[in-house]
Amino acid sequence: MLEKILNNKLLFITVHIVFGYLGTFPFFTKVLGLILVALPVLLIYTSKNKGEEAFIFAAYLVGSEVFIRMTGGFVLYETGKYGVILFLLLGIFVGKFKQVFSVQYVFFILLLLFGIIFTEVPEGESLRKNILFNLSGPIVLGISAFYFYKRSISKKKLIEALYFMLLPLFSMITYLYFRTPDLSELVFGGSANFATSGGFGPNQVATAIGLGMFILTVFILLKERLTGYLFLDSIFLIYFTYRGLLTFSRGGIITAVVTLLAFAFFFMLYKKISIKILFKYILVTFFFIFAIWIYTSNVTGGMLNNRYTGKNALGVQKDITTGRGDLLAIQMTSFLDNPLGIGVGNGKYARLKRTVHVTGASHNEVGRLLEEHGYIGFILLLLLIFVPMFNFFRSDLYGKAFIISFYSLWFLTINHSAMRIALPGFIYALSLIRITEDEED
Repeated sequence: MLEKILNNKLLFITVHIVFGYLGTFPFFTKVLGLILVALPVLLIYTSKNKGEEAFIFAAYLVGSEVFIRMTGGFVLYETGKYGVILFLLLGIFVGKFKQVFSVQYVFFILLLLFGIIFTEVPEGESLRKNILFNLSGPIVLGISAFYFYKRSISKKKLIEALYFMLLPLFSMITYLYFRTPDLSELVFGGSANFATSGGFGPNQVATAIGLGMFILTVFILLKERLTGYLFLDSIFLIYFTYRGLLTFSRGGIITAVVTLLAFAFFFMLYKKISIKILFKYILVTFFFIFAIWIYTSNVTGGMLNNRYTGKNALGVQKDITTGRGDLLAIQMTSFLDNPLGIGVGNGKYARLKRTVHVTGASHNEVGRLLEEHGYIGFILLLLLIFVPMFNFFRSDLYGKAFIISFYSLWFLTINHSAMRIALPGFIYALSLIRITEDEED
């Protein structure tokens, strides 16, 4: 089945565009949500994970998560994360054991759970939901890292997984088109826009779109044709960029741009591209970015410029971090005051007691780890930061391009969107793989 999909890329992109339209009917995504969990379990089990089916289906679910969430297709809100964990664990147990045992990530999971000891929630709040909300993302990272640590993945298999991750993003983009009102009727301001994000969280939507921008650009640079036509692939990239800018959520788009710059730098070193050709690439890229920006800015009445420069609708400069800087400062103070941490999920409730200005849940996973897990969180953070670096320095330039991209995508995402979705944890784990020329048995 997977081979048929890979041999008919344009056809299945079209199928997923149709899925995006069908997503406007709630019953469809509820059925799709069940299929996305049940069918992969069956196929991974029957195949014994010989073709890295666990990797492929986990990648597809990561790409699907925001679309299925925003259409109400999952029975449980965190089903996407649970599914990724299930697929990878099943791949480990039923397939040939390819893991280089990573004791550091076993300890990562165990030390995360230690923070539960100090967790307290106000009366009327759910302890279980509070813990799952804050730990499900890091646990996805831990399980994914255990699966991929020094795992040999061929170039071909990696590209296939990225294609499967991209497919459901076409559905999401199509759904946004049908759910967004006429842009001329919208009033754009200086904050993220729910109307252009399908009524869902712009932060998560922009993060998913940024992932799509990254994958599409990688395919174009590698000359791996999605549709068979460079022109059509470029049109898709332009539209993804346009929709991402329309969300007015900056984090996901800036993350995609920085990640792509990192990838392009090492890829061009790998290809030994001349200065003349490099200049041509830069010129063409700048032209398209400038054109997309000008068009989107005009559509939004110039508010796009205000949004990315940290100004409100009146053009008055405001906090460009939209409160995230203040929140991080509070978390650092809490970290210094509580060496053992304040307990998983307690940060939000502690801020409710302390201040009326910053009361939201953390959007910064670095700050959350330090505040809620104390010095254990600091150790975990050092582990997460440094282990992929050893893999990076051992890899060739082709491998470096992907590893630094996955690493950057993870780190930048957790600093603006925490680990609300499975994407950052799964992408982090891909920075641990060994990229090989051919399939290894």
